[in-house]
Amino acid sequence: MLAGICASAVAAALSAAGPGGAGAVEGYSVRAEARFVAAGAAQGSAALTYDRGLVPVGSWIQVRQHTVPGGGTTVRLKVAGMKPGHAYGVHVHQKPCGVDPEAAGGHYQHRPSSDPHHVSPDNEVWLDFTADRRGAGAASARHEWGFRPGEASSVVIHDVPGGAGERAACFTVPFEPVDRAEE
Repeated sequence: MLAGICASAVAAALSAAGPGGAGAVEGYSVRAEARFVAAGAAQGSAALTYDRGLVPVGSWIQVRQHTVPGGGTTVRLKVAGMKPGHAYGVHVHQKPCGVDPEAAGGHYQHRPSSDPHHVSPDNEVWLDFTADRRGAGAASARHEWGFRPGEASSVVIHDVPGGAGERAACFTVPFEPVDRAEE
């Protein structure tokens, strides 16, 4: 079962329909989902929890990316099984997840910068949410830009909303760069 969960998390649902098709959606889409496991419990798992109180083992995550020709990108997040009523910060990060929470690197930035003023929802993908009474949550972010090849690889769930916070969990996502959407 774990192998199936990991396989579905890495498998991308691709749609690159051209104009004119009935119900065709132009652009490129990725959909990945998984259940969280303890960071040290499973080698190769796509979804790792570092704080089991905030992101319990077995919690579920789904991330969708849709990039249209020209580069506009929407990223959507859905979660279930989280700590009810808790406010989370969520960002796209540069590298895949690892046993060490820092393995995912820093936030993906459209305009890379070390200036703290560039840590913002305009320059990064922020998907902050508050879990409802059942532990479910959702968020989306839309930008007129897309990802650069190899520079967006995961979604990190932080313990607080905003630009910082401790890393509570990480999900490796097969994000696709803007150049794929323009093929």
